[in-house]
Amino acid sequence: MGGEIARHIAEAGHELTIYNRSPDRLKRWQEENPGLASRVAANPAHAALDADVVITCVGNDDDLADVVLGPNGAFRTMRKGSTFIDHTTVSARIARQISVEARDLQIQCVDAPMTGSQIGAEQGTLTLMCGGRDAAIEAARPVMEAYSSRIVHVGKAGAGQTAKMACQICIAGNIAALAEAVRFAQASHLDMDKVYEAISGGAAQSWQMDNRWSSMDADEFDFGFAIDWMRKDLGLSLEEGRGLGVSLPVAGLVDQFFAEIQAMGGGRLDTSAIVKRLPRKSRP
Repeated sequence: MGGEIARHIAEAGHELTIYNRSPDRLKRWQEENPGLASRVAANPAHAALDADVVITCVGNDDDLADVVLGPNGAFRTMRKGSTFIDHTTVSARIARQISVEARDLQIQCVDAPMTGSQIGAEQGTLTLMCGGRDAAIEAARPVMEAYSSRIVHVGKAGAGQTAKMACQICIAGNIAALAEAVRFAQASHLDMDKVYEAISGGAAQSWQMDNRWSSMDADEFDFGFAIDWMRKDLGLSLEEGRGLGVSLPVAGLVDQFFAEIQAMGGGRLDTSAIVKRLPRKSRP
């Protein structure tokens, strides 16, 4: 998704410097987007040198700490008055830590986890849940508008991350229920297209239904948001919930369902592969 974000930034007319911890991914992006990047950096500090805005999109807390606060991290070279935007889904704790570090360096800081899946990244229609100061959000907005259709300032530093946790709790319950509905309709020997037509216009409708009903029916899962990443996100949600004293029984149960798919070797499949844990009844 970071690659798609970078493409939209360059196509919007911004001068783009790129860095990726995986040389193969970096090379592939350059081959697919010839001439879009003005500069290729050797490390995050090199990428951030003289930049007005620095954007990160990595994997987890440790990855983010390394590329931002590490020996070759972006904060080593970012100048006063510049803006830092992070799109990684991480803990609220590290988002707040980075915000404090940014404040001391007089850097504007926004934690802006996203939703909209790979499709949203490709089309530039992501939704961003932003935490940070008003001034930081406004400084980041002109660049974020290049690849998002909805930018919502939900609160102070870390609030973007907690909003994303709420989002993932909703998605987990939704996709698990959708999987059961798909298997139920299949076992009833119904025309799956007709069922979708009938129920997608009412209260059952969801993004997951619109985008995953047909692919789940066809057992196609090699795309979209990976189960490995969803389990990471749900882990953050469950940990935050424990700290808040909030019970999340559905999220915890669906997390176990995803673990079953991981055990089957499906960790890199789309989250809709949760349907694979339910036996498919053969058609007559």
